[in-house]
Amino acid sequence: MDTSILLDGLCFGEGPRWHDSHLWFSDMHAHEVIKVAINGDHQVMARVSQQPSGLGWLPDQRMVVVSMLDRKLLVDNAGELSEYADLHSLASYHCNDMVIDAEGRCYVGNFGFDLTAGASPEPAELIMVAPTGATTVVADDLRFPNGTVITPDGKTLIIAESMAARLTAFDINQDGTLSNRRLWAKMEGAIPDGICLDEDMGIWVASPVSNECIRLTEGGTITDRIKVENQAYACMLGGEDKKRLFICTAGSSMPDACKANRDGKIEFVDVAVAGAGRP
Repeated sequence: MDTSILLDGLCFGEGPRWHDSHLWFSDMHAHEVIKVAINGDHQVMARVSQQPSGLGWLPDQRMVVVSMLDRKLLVDNAGELSEYADLHSLASYHCNDMVIDAEGRCYVGNFGFDLTAGASPEPAELIMVAPTGATTVVADDLRFPNGTVITPDGKTLIIAESMAARLTAFDINQDGTLSNRRLWAKMEGAIPDGICLDEDMGIWVASPVSNECIRLTEGGTITDRIKVENQAYACMLGGEDKKRLFICTAGSSMPDACKANRDGKIEFVDVAVAGAGRP
């Protein structure tokens, strides 16, 4: 299937979310959170000096944004961002993607090491921020924890471990902690970055190294592949029937290249199964 372009001229799109009949995403290296309508009309909704990444909404509909470089969560109160949680003491390196469950618990991953400088990979943590503001490491020894989904029943969290080329599942306990860690799918020739879930419990995976989005079922069976010209970094199902797959693409993730080239795009294609769960 060929993709169409919803929006281009971006630095680096990340963390796409379908919310309030719009696609929201972080243009990480432009330091902006943007929302775009289905016709391409768009506006900047927030500016984050320390680079925005994962997005989500609390039960009271306030938006929460990952502020990467200072390892914080910011919350939007009537158009003004303020600190929601400081993860600096728990996160090994820059914070990254995030998912928020129905109870308002935020699950935030981080790089674990200095990727931009070419450092050797190190394990990282998944941190939970409770509605009370308490922060807890709920999983460790993760290999670059990245895109994360929660099933519609709220009982299972599945996370992409980019540097291990696998999707890992956990049971979500009543208090939000995680248990029963297990392999959901192993990937060959691909790196899982951003992910999203559909109604048939298939997971769409953006894979930058193979320039595609791949749909997997539990165990690793590939059902669909969508090739893109540049690298695919994140994806989200949305649109009126939640059957439109939005894909964030760019030629590189490196800040200088992204700012110089501005070849980042939001591409889309319609698929057979509607989106489900969170985000």
